[in-house]
Amino acid sequence: METSTLDAGRAADAINARMERLPMSRWHVKARVIVGAVTFFDGFDQLMIAYSLPDLPTAWNLTSTMIAWVIAVGGLGMLFGALGGGWLADRVGRLRVIEISLVVYAVASLGMAFTHSLVVFMILRFIQGLGLGAEVPVAAAYIGEIAKAHGRGRFVLLYETIFPVGLVVSAVVSAWIVPNYGYQILFALGALPVLLVPLLHRLPESPRWLAARGRFDEAEASVSIIEADVRSRGIELTEPRPTVDDPAVVRKARFRELFEGIYLRRTLMLASIWLCAYFVNYGIASWLPTLYRKHFGVSTETALHYSVFTTVAGLIGCLLIAFLIDGLGRRLCIATAMALCALTLGLLAGFGTNTETAVLAWSASAALLVFAVNMALYVYTAELYPTRMRAMGAAFGGAAGRLGIVVGPLLVGWILDHGGSLSWVFGAFAVVAGIGAIVVALFAVETKELTLEEISK
Repeated sequence: METSTLDAGRAADAINARMERLPMSRWHVKARVIVGAVTFFDGFDQLMIAYSLPDLPTAWNLTSTMIAWVIAVGGLGMLFGALGGGWLADRVGRLRVIEISLVVYAVASLGMAFTHSLVVFMILRFIQGLGLGAEVPVAAAYIGEIAKAHGRGRFVLLYETIFPVGLVVSAVVSAWIVPNYGYQILFALGALPVLLVPLLHRLPESPRWLAARGRFDEAEASVSIIEADVRSRGIELTEPRPTVDDPAVVRKARFRELFEGIYLRRTLMLASIWLCAYFVNYGIASWLPTLYRKHFGVSTETALHYSVFTTVAGLIGCLLIAFLIDGLGRRLCIATAMALCALTLGLLAGFGTNTETAVLAWSASAALLVFAVNMALYVYTAELYPTRMRAMGAAFGGAAGRLGIVVGPLLVGWILDHGGSLSWVFGAFAVVAGIGAIVVALFAVETKELTLEEISK
C-alpha cells in the first residue's frame, strides 16, 4: 500500500510538473476569460441589492435595521455557499461547482425581479447568496491551479479584476436603470450568466485536482488537451521537471486538516483577514447609496452616481495590486493596504462626515485600498493549501469574509437606529481594518515565486 501511494504521489507530481512548464498561452487567456465572465456576473449580482435599496417598495416601510437584514441575508447565503461550494469542489470538481453556482444565483436573481413580497424577496436573496458565495473561491482555485509559479499572482489577479469590473458595471447600469425603470429590471439582468454554461462545459477540468484525486487517466487527458492547444500555436514545450523533491502521498481531503499542523496558523490568519476586509468593504459599499439619501438628502440618481466613483476607485486598487503583488509579495501588500485603509477610515470618521462630497472622497480612497486587499486574498488563500484541500481552504476563508458581509451591514444598521453618527460608523470600520493589518503583519507567510507544491510542504 505504501509503495502504491508513493507511486500515486509521483504520478500526481508528473501532472503538476507538466502544468508548471506551460508558458502563458491563448488557452490560458480563454480559460481566464470564460471563468472570468462568470465572476463578472457574480460581482454584478452581488451589489445589486445596495443599488436597489433606495428604490425598494416604500410599502415595506424598511427601518435601518430592516435594511441591514435585507443586505445581510444575502451574506448569510454567501457564507453557507462558500463552505458548501468549497467542500463540494474538492469532491466533484471545480468546473461542475462553478456551473451549479452560476445557475443558482442567476435563477434566484430572476425570481427577485418578479416578487412583491418582502419575505419571498429575502428567501430568494438568501438562495442567490448560496450561488454567489460558492462561485468566487472555487473559480479562484481553478484559475490558480492552471497558473505556473512565476507570475502567478499577476495572472490570477488580472483574472480577479473582472469581479470589481462587474461591481463597476453594476453601479453604472443601476444609476441609469433604477431611477428610470425600477429595480426589477436590474435583477432580471442578473439572469444573463446562464448563457455561459455551454462555454464552461467545454473547458477541461483542473489537471492538478484530477491528479490529487487519483484520477490519473482523466488528468492525463485534461493536461494533454491544454498541451495540444499550446503546441498548435507553434510553441515548443520544455521537458517537465519535478515540482518537489519528495512528492506528497495522494489522499482525500478532510475538513479537520484545515486546523492541523502548519495549516492551523494559516487558516486562523486567513479567516481573520477575510472577515476584517469584507466587514469593511461590504459594510461601506452596501450602505453608501442609502447613507447619501438618508443623511444628505440627495436624489436616488445622485446617490448611485456617487457609488460609481467609489467602485471605480476600488477597481483601480485591484489593478494596482495585480502589478505589485509579485514584486513586493503578498504579506507586505496586504498588510500595508489594510493599514492605510484603517488610517483613511479614521480620518474620514474624524474630519470627513460633514458633507456628502467629503464622504465620497474619503470612502473612495478607502475602497481603493480594501478592494486591493480583497483581490489579493483570492490568490493568496488558494496558494496556502495543497490541491486536495485548496477549494475547501479558499472556501473557508471566503466564508469568514461572508460573515463579515453579514456583520458589517448589521452593525451600520444598529448604530444608526440607536442614534449613532456617521463618525461612529466609519470609526468602527477603521478599528476593524487596523486589526486585520496587524494579524497579517504578524502571522502571514510569504508565497511569491514558489510553486503550489512547495508552499504546501
